[in-house]
Amino acid sequence: MKNFASKLMLLVALPGTVLILGIWLSVQFSLSQPIVLSENLDLNTQGYLLWSIDRGSSLSQVNDELERQGIISHPKIINAYAILMGRTTIQAGTYRLQSSDTVKSLLDKFNHGDVVRYSITFPEGWSFKQWIDHLAKISKFSEIGSKSAEEILTLANIDEDHPEGWLFPDTYNYNDSDSVYDILHQAYLQMQRTLDQAWQVRSENLPYQTPYEALIMASIIEKETGLAEERSAIAGVFVRRLQRGMRLQTDPTVIYGMGDSYNGNIRRRDLQQITPYNTYRINGLPPTPIAMPGAAAIDAALNPESGSSLYFVARGDGSHQFSDTIDDHRRAVRKYQINKRLKNYQSMPISESSP
Repeated sequence: MKNFASKLMLLVALPGTVLILGIWLSVQFSLSQPIVLSENLDLNTQGYLLWSIDRGSSLSQVNDELERQGIISHPKIINAYAILMGRTTIQAGTYRLQSSDTVKSLLDKFNHGDVVRYSITFPEGWSFKQWIDHLAKISKFSEIGSKSAEEILTLANIDEDHPEGWLFPDTYNYNDSDSVYDILHQAYLQMQRTLDQAWQVRSENLPYQTPYEALIMASIIEKETGLAEERSAIAGVFVRRLQRGMRLQTDPTVIYGMGDSYNGNIRRRDLQQITPYNTYRINGLPPTPIAMPGAAAIDAALNPESGSSLYFVARGDGSHQFSDTIDDHRRAVRKYQINKRLKNYQSMPISESSP
């Protein structure tokens, strides 16, 4: 009797099992179907389609639009499968749809946020203006070129009074759902982290009261250095000058203070003009950084090379001659700047010159 009852229950359950299995196989068949990229779509020259998903869009909205474009069919089946499997979360951005994609691989892309990514690089030593000009050349970000520095800081959520120095030079990746201000905020956070970490392991007896002063020094080192291996030596000269109450007397600060009036040459009257950035006329550091320093320049500012040199002059091949006394420095100036100035004189190696 018991065996009969068991067999009877199995026979009753079998049709339901078969029905569920049939539905599951139908779903799997739908998911395995290739997407359709017809010629009337705006296909790339390489045959793929760029498909953008706006922030806040749901998977059902996206699938309905894909069906309207003839790219997929049976969107309700796909939506039901996604709900059942807990895969309804999608990420905004632009996706690359290829003829080799199936409905399932497309869902995988949406779930994982496999968006098309771009990159933009900012070299060490660029100014804030150069960053903005570089960004404005990208059509998606062109609006930033018409914004004031104050507006940009606000929109990028950068809580600083002056933007110079606060953006870390690096290569940043972004997608179509990112704004230009997202990139700037990311660069700001990276500079904060880099500066904070370097400040924690700084040398003793430095002439800086705050990390910001170290950032100012790092920006000067960045602009003065032609060879990477000279950063800490140049930092040592500047630190010793500050410690002795000597003026920094560095041309890059003068150039920065001249702004748009700088035409490639510093004249005697430029060195004599009193501005907040003319370190030939002011004591100590200028009020702000003059560029965006990299990690190596920050490290050099906080861990300068010990020694006795107080002066340096460019040799014309990217390197510098360091001197302990003013007399030795004057002789070096005559040798490298006056008597034997090279025809191909340059303050930095071509491969490492600042833009």
